[in-house]
Amino acid sequence: LLGQILDQWFESEPLKATLATDAVIGAMASPHTPGSGMGRLEGRRGAGGYVAGGMGALSQAIASAAAARGAHIFAEKAVCHVLLGRDGRAQGVALQDGTEVRSKLVLSNASPQITFLELLPQEQLPEDFVQQIRQVDTRSPVTKINVAVDRLPSFLAAPNARDGQPLPQHQCSIHLNCEGTHLLHQAFTEAAHGHPSSRPMIELCIPSVLDPGLAPRGCHVVSLFTQYTPSVLAVGRPWDEQARDAYADTVFDCIEAYAPGFKASVVGRDILTPPDLERIFGLPGGNIFHGGMSLDQLYFARPAPSYSGYHSPIPGLYLCGSGAHPGGGVMGAAGRNAAQVALKDFGRL
Repeated sequence: LLGQILDQWFESEPLKATLATDAVIGAMASPHTPGSGMGRLEGRRGAGGYVAGGMGALSQAIASAAAARGAHIFAEKAVCHVLLGRDGRAQGVALQDGTEVRSKLVLSNASPQITFLELLPQEQLPEDFVQQIRQVDTRSPVTKINVAVDRLPSFLAAPNARDGQPLPQHQCSIHLNCEGTHLLHQAFTEAAHGHPSSRPMIELCIPSVLDPGLAPRGCHVVSLFTQYTPSVLAVGRPWDEQARDAYADTVFDCIEAYAPGFKASVVGRDILTPPDLERIFGLPGGNIFHGGMSLDQLYFARPAPSYSGYHSPIPGLYLCGSGAHPGGGVMGAAGRNAAQVALKDFGRL
C-alpha cells in the first residue's frame, strides 16, 4: 500500500497526496489499495514528460522510422478478423472493406479483449483462455478533458505576472484536490459506488507553455487528467451529454476555487469519459492500460497465465500492446519485447 509507505517517510499531507496520485493514475484504486505503486521516466521516479507537437507527434515519429525501413502503414483501415489457415495458424488479417493482407506473422497491439474476443472465432481458442480474457479487470476511473483557454490560469497560491507570461508553475504538472490522501480515497469511494467524484483528483498540465505551436499566440491548451469517474453510472444512468457536462462543470468549479477566472477563460472543451475512451480509442472499459495494473494482472498473469511471453493460443499471432507484459505507459516495452519474440520465431520459419 503506497499510503503506508508515504506515512512512514513523510509528514506533509499535501506532499503525500501529490505523490500518491502517481500510484493511482488510470487505476480504479485508492492510495490505500494493496499493490498501488509509482512510475518513472528515464530513471526518475514519478516523472513524466511532454512530447513536442502533442502525443500524435510520437506516433508520427514511430511511423516515419518504420516507413524508412520498408514498412507499409494503412491508416483508417479497420481490421475485421484475423485470417487463419487450415492448421489454425495466423496467416494475416482481413479488413472491413474486404481487403486481405497476408503474412506469416501477425502482431496485435489492440487490447486482449478485441484481439481474442472480437477478431478471432471463439471455437479456435481454449475455453479457459477465453474465460480468463473475459475476466480481466478493465474498470477505468479516467475522464480526460481537453480545454482551450484565452489566457493562462492565475492561481491564488502563485498569481500570474502582470505581463501574463508563463511562470515556472505553468511548466509542470499541477495537482488539485490533493491536500490529503483522504480526499483521493473519498473520490475513489464515490466512483466505486457508481457516482462521479464530487471533488475529483485533477492533474492539470499546460503543454502549450513549452510547445507554443499547440495554440494561437496568447492562448493555451489545458490538459485535464481527472479521476474518479466510473465506467458505468449508478442506477443505470447513461453517460450522455448531460452527465458529461455536469461532471466537467464540477471539475471546472474545482479549478475555479484554485484559480479564479479560469471558467471565464474557457473558449472550448472536449470531454472524454470512460465510455468515450472505449468507443473512440478501443480501450476496454476506457482503461488506458488495456486492463488494470494490479498485482494479479501483471508479470506472468498478463494478459493470462501461461501467455505472458507475447505468444497466444493461435500460432503466429502475438500480443504486443499494453495488455501484454509489462503493461501500459508510454514506453514501448511490450512492443519491443514482442517484436524480439516474433523475430526469433520468424527465424525458425
